[in-house]
Amino acid sequence: MYRRIVRLDDADEVADVVARRLLVRIVELQEKRGVVHICLTGGDTANQMYERFAALVPDSELDASKLQLWWGDERFVPATDESRNSLQAVTRLARTVSIKSADIHMMPAQDGRADSHQCAAEYETELGDTAFDITLLGIGKDGHVGSIFPGHPSFASTSRSVIGVTDAPKPPSDRISLTIPALNRSDEVWFIATGASKADAVARSLAGDEELPAAHVQAKEAIYWFLDADAAHELPAPYICAL
Repeated sequence: MYRRIVRLDDADEVADVVARRLLVRIVELQEKRGVVHICLTGGDTANQMYERFAALVPDSELDASKLQLWWGDERFVPATDESRNSLQAVTRLARTVSIKSADIHMMPAQDGRADSHQCAAEYETELGDTAFDITLLGIGKDGHVGSIFPGHPSFASTSRSVIGVTDAPKPPSDRISLTIPALNRSDEVWFIATGASKADAVARSLAGDEELPAAHVQAKEAIYWFLDADAAHELPAPYICAL
């Protein structure tokens, strides 16, 4: 598996570089494979990246009819709750990406549903054996990915692809998340991390600290880490690659 760590100046540059590279890579994959499956993440830098991506689409060769969008995790809240990762992403992307609703695979919302575990089972059925061409991931300052938290039942070994998460250490307490095995079906994983609060988790994950969920994420082909200077500052110099 190929791994590359890219250090950029700040969160703004991270958002811009990832948006440009993601668009180019999707177009390349569409030319080779046809339909491309992308697993999206949430967070401030990711949302900034989606805005940049949407701005670039009109001048690109992106074929929205050959794009399938999935999510790595979601807050189990009402569908209109502005904290939902999917709502934040789609609101930005839909400005220029004319993708059909059937190709946008949002995780179930809380509205009238029994619990996150039941909804996780539904999303697992929808996901089936889908393998992602590219999975975008953030990393928490505690080393969590998706809604898989260290020292928490969500981090327990499982053969499931999707799980309901309760009593999460980060609000809201109820969530839905892909599992590490599901994430590891990805051809490529792109981590996005900005800010000094992420530096320790980034360094420990790249060093293989098995206590952190992020350290268990693999990919079939390549993993990229896009970091700003603050998130990368605890990494030894040999880790850092030129842009």
